[in-house]
Amino acid sequence: MGTEDKAANTFKDAKGKVKETTGKATDNERLEGEGKADQAEASIKDTVENLKDAAGNVKDAFKK
Repeated sequence: MGTEDKAANTFKDAKGKVKETTGKATDNERLEGEGKADQAEASIKDTVENLKDAAGNVKDAFKK
């Protein structure tokens, strides 16, 4: 996983947590939902990047 991708996903997750918390505190369901969606998106992107890394490792193992 690229460092930039990881940082972007971490930022998106943190931003989502802030939105969710703010939405709960202000009783704003839309903002809370956006926060949860941001967190889910970051999680999915992390999973995809991890799968890419794993595939690259398997490919490298067969080159040896």
